Amino acid sequence: MKRDYAEAVWWYQKAAAKGHDSAQDNLGTMNNSGQGVILDYTEAVRWYQKAAKQGYANAQKHLGTMHFSGQGVEQDYAEAARWYQMAVEHGCASAQNNLGLMYSNG
Repeated sequence: MKRDYAEAVWWYQKAAAKGHDSAQDNLGTMNNSGQGVILDYTEAVRWYQKAAKQGYANAQKHLGTMHFSGQGVEQDYAEAARWYQMAVEHGCASAQNNLGLMYSNG
């Protein structure tokens, strides 16, 4: 099977419309990278928020990163740390690392 980002987006949209948190997170990532869609950080944040509100740790980590970098939202380190902390509480090891980096760098 060949790689087809537009087709992937189509399938993710179908699953996301049914509330599938992983598909919502994947749509956020597709929008964040411009794969299969036009690059749109605001739309990425919207999809990450849908999944994060369901407790999906990877989306919570992604929201932390968006707030840390100021992509699609205003840059806000406190908000980034809050989202990373939520992801940590749901077992996301990479969010633990990101939170540790924030504390070590101030």
